[in-house]
Amino acid sequence: MIKLIKYICTVSLLIFIQSCDDDYLNRLPLDSPSSETFFANETELEMAVTGVYNRLWYKPNNAVWFLSFDFASDDGWDRNGSGIQALGRGEQNADNDYTNGFWGRFYQAINRVNYITSGAEELREKMDPAKYDRLVGEARFLRAYFYAYLAELYGDVPLVTTTLALEEAQTPRTPKSEVIDFVLAEMNDVKEYLPLDASEKGRVTKGTVLAMISRVALWNERWQEAAAAAKELIDSEAYHIDPDYSGMFTFSGDNSPEVIMRIQFLRGVETHNTPRDFLSRMALGHSNKKPPQNFVDTFDCIDGLPIDKSPLYNPQRPFENRDPRLGHTLVVPGSRLVNWIFETHRDSTQTWEYRGDDRVRVPNIEAQHAYASFTGYLYRKHVDVADYPTNVGASDQNLTIFRLGEVLLNYAEAKVELNELDASVYEALNSLRGRESVQMPAVASGKSQDELRNIVRKERRSELGIEGFRYFDIRRWKIAEQVIPGPLRGRVNRYGEGGWLNEPPMIDPIGTPNYDNVSNADAMVVIETRAFNPTRDYLWPIPRIELETNTTLTQNPGY
Repeated sequence: MIKLIKYICTVSLLIFIQSCDDDYLNRLPLDSPSSETFFANETELEMAVTGVYNRLWYKPNNAVWFLSFDFASDDGWDRNGSGIQALGRGEQNADNDYTNGFWGRFYQAINRVNYITSGAEELREKMDPAKYDRLVGEARFLRAYFYAYLAELYGDVPLVTTTLALEEAQTPRTPKSEVIDFVLAEMNDVKEYLPLDASEKGRVTKGTVLAMISRVALWNERWQEAAAAAKELIDSEAYHIDPDYSGMFTFSGDNSPEVIMRIQFLRGVETHNTPRDFLSRMALGHSNKKPPQNFVDTFDCIDGLPIDKSPLYNPQRPFENRDPRLGHTLVVPGSRLVNWIFETHRDSTQTWEYRGDDRVRVPNIEAQHAYASFTGYLYRKHVDVADYPTNVGASDQNLTIFRLGEVLLNYAEAKVELNELDASVYEALNSLRGRESVQMPAVASGKSQDELRNIVRKERRSELGIEGFRYFDIRRWKIAEQVIPGPLRGRVNRYGEGGWLNEPPMIDPIGTPNYDNVSNADAMVVIETRAFNPTRDYLWPIPRIELETNTTLTQNPGY
């Protein structure tokens, strides 16, 4: 990590020096190798590759990009009146700042890689060829990574793999299937140039590539490729299940045996404000990114049964006897957050504050503050209390984008879709459910394909919650039109109400709650009413500015 950050700092310094020169427009570019020197040395290549990595530092609407997707899913909401909020309501258009931003940001990264692959080949003879292949392989992986997301979000997109002259800029959209062919071919090619694990944190490895192949192939129903890549990574035994589920999403996650890659941050260079977004008002947060009630209710009880079937579930004590991943992922009423007991019911005008070994009653800001959690819940994952109080708004905690847990679920889902229901599917699922800090009952063998499909889909929501996967899962399963439309609800929070549902909602086989049977459902907070148009909303709009400047592009249906 330190070496990677060093090059980032070098690039930043060179840009600053360039900006101070009155004659800078006539000079060679300093934020990437010059087209006139064509990568004169190894340092320039390292700087150029680092310039691609720093495209991962993207925070649309003030949220880290890969986390932000889930705020437009049924697992989250963004209180800011932003493009994310419009996306959740099905109101996005070709001028939406959130959906437009990904197109520009990711094509900037792709252009940086095209510059490297177009101009660095001669340098291979001037440096260690293995190091050259590794560095260029990392860049090519990142280009494929960004293309995978572009294709998933927009469908057909221009596939550009070389630097273009101005007269070549009118580039039409390439069919999504061809883009995915390119992505998978690139990844399969570069994986052999990369180490299985990284001695330097934050760099792309063979493990990263295999994890991404399993993800992209799964997204595109290429089940055999997804299963094969996942199995190769699992069989390598380079990564292992971390017994500490919550620790993977704190500073200590840098050393987790399960983490494959994290985005690197460093104070003074680049930070993020996830703690500010997620923490309570009393903990100096803004609590403007928050989970709805239906995410809370998807977690099973510790007997492995949903809350509408388990005898362990008590609606008046709804967080007892629940899957421990509920408490690892979310902050629920009655749990401790930093130095306070988090409570959000309007009648709870006081709460407990911990002061060393003692605790005292103090006024409860969360109960009536206009900008406290509207839903009554907060996210706990991705926040380390070590950032409180000094660095709440500028955390340099690294954030996990690949881990073994996802790969195991990719493997299980691909095998289920292939109808290969062997012991390895149950082993993948139960290794996650059985981790020391979770210890949920094992999935018993003998399930049908449909039963296992539902189990895997529900497990993904519990295991991978608020890691940036739910938005893509409900789209590729084509269930977004079922789970998105209607009221997005928070907890019961009406004055005089007890704060809890009178009955558990009905839970469907993949964990989606329905509140039609709940006698006091009208006392739940309604955050907003959402919509999803299945003939349009499975793809994002092509940005208007792109259509105007590249007239060969066509718009997606309905925009």
